[in-house]
Amino acid sequence: MEIINIHQAKTHLSKLIERAVNGEPFVIAKAGKPLVKVMAIDAPVAGQIRRLGFLEGEIRVPDDFDRMASAEIEDLFGGIG
Repeated sequence: MEIINIHQAKTHLSKLIERAVNGEPFVIAKAGKPLVKVMAIDAPVAGQIRRLGFLEGEIRVPDDFDRMASAEIEDLFGGIG
């Protein structure tokens, strides 16, 4: 990841923001010491990427899923229904 000093960041802020929006995060440093990481707001955080369908075939939904515990739920509402 590119490290950019504060002066350079101020001078080229528009270009740097555009790069971050396009998936190129960068670090702003002061006197060579990293201070902040700049990245797009919608960029996923490492380790938090959600993958749809990654448990496919490992979970089974019962055929009566929409009717499970219907008698108990009906009793909770006083038999209305």
